Amino acid sequence: MSHLACEMNSVDAFALDTTDGLIERFKQVRAATEKLCAPLQTEDYLIQSMPDVSPPKWHLAHVTWFFEAFILKPFMPSYKALDPAYDYLFNSYYETHGTPFPRAKRGLISRPTVAEVYAFRQWVDQAMVGLLSDLPKQHSAEIARRTELGLHHEQQHQELLLMDIKHILAQNPLHPVYRQDLKPGASTESAPLKWHAYPSGVRHMGHSGNGFAFDCETPRHRVFVDEFQLASRLVTNGEYIAFIEDNGYSRSELWLSDGFSQVRQAGWQAPLYWENVNGRWHSMGLGGLQPVDEHAPVCHISFYEADAYATWAGARLPTEAEWEVAAAGLSHVGNFVEQDHLAPVACSVQASEQPQQMFGDVWEWTGSAYRPYPGFKPLDGSLGEYNGKFMSGQMVLRGGCCATPADHIRATYRNFFYPTMRWQFAGLRLAKEI
Repeated sequence: MSHLACEMNSVDAFALDTTDGLIERFKQVRAATEKLCAPLQTEDYLIQSMPDVSPPKWHLAHVTWFFEAFILKPFMPSYKALDPAYDYLFNSYYETHGTPFPRAKRGLISRPTVAEVYAFRQWVDQAMVGLLSDLPKQHSAEIARRTELGLHHEQQHQELLLMDIKHILAQNPLHPVYRQDLKPGASTESAPLKWHAYPSGVRHMGHSGNGFAFDCETPRHRVFVDEFQLASRLVTNGEYIAFIEDNGYSRSELWLSDGFSQVRQAGWQAPLYWENVNGRWHSMGLGGLQPVDEHAPVCHISFYEADAYATWAGARLPTEAEWEVAAAGLSHVGNFVEQDHLAPVACSVQASEQPQQMFGDVWEWTGSAYRPYPGFKPLDGSLGEYNGKFMSGQMVLRGGCCATPADHIRATYRNFFYPTMRWQFAGLRLAKEI
């Protein structure tokens, strides 16, 4: 699952309360994954463009492996695996479950074929619907909980699929288009940037225990937040271009030391996927190579770039506590995968008493390291393995993005990436002291 938030760890009982609802939800999420892959050609399924990218074929198989490994095999005695080797090939990094196939070599798995992976999905789907239709009474609650967990896990991979497909296609000098029919953003200027003030005080952050959450969102705990200001919207491409034109990438005083070393080593001069064509910035997206919309939020920047821009702008990145305080109680309306832009779009709201674009468009880098909350305890067994052992060296992002399913996000959701990473849909919002 790469480094998307807190992969397979749940802390709540299953929210859907009927068998029919559970089956319908299962079918809905599984179909959504295959719909994302429908525009691909067979050759597109096989490419691994860098170690952090997984071939689309692997994603399709891995999310299926979850249901087989953690539900069907433990709770359905009559289940027979379609191919026992899949348990090795499609295990991501669960050492307590078995030896995972090396991540950087996923692009070398030419067999099973794409058709065989789809057959694997159908095999597991048929078995899962059979199990869910006749739940064994003594295990019904645990099966339902793990099914919901597996569906949220698959939704994370739906976002990853779009991230990885974009990176795969961007390596091709022909600039191939994933979809010709994506909905364009509104032709509008972005709203003026304003500041919203928040008072100091003791606040609560973390998941409250109602509904689904991953374990890294818990336990809910108290934090002291000093007074601060938060920008009314995300930083735009046009504002970021001003940073570039002011020699932002060559001014060491703006950068953290590791960040400036990365800039020199990697030769960064602009966000990932940007190209200067005849003096104008263009960006490779899922709709092909297009001129950069200066009013849309800047995207595909690393933590180091976000931090350097904030310094240049005389501000800073918000902490995740500040971000959650500001997001608490806000409607989770935004530009998600359902809006079918598959790209950030301009904020057109001209005046509001609340910050805009808090959800959707781009994941927002915070200034907070991805570390456990006070009192955090990982779950027992393999399902708790992913999270705690990765709570080092990564930074937290908040809010979801244009590739996130809308019903997958919440104000407490903690995403995390290493500070050099840029292929995720990541941007920034400014904060500063009062």
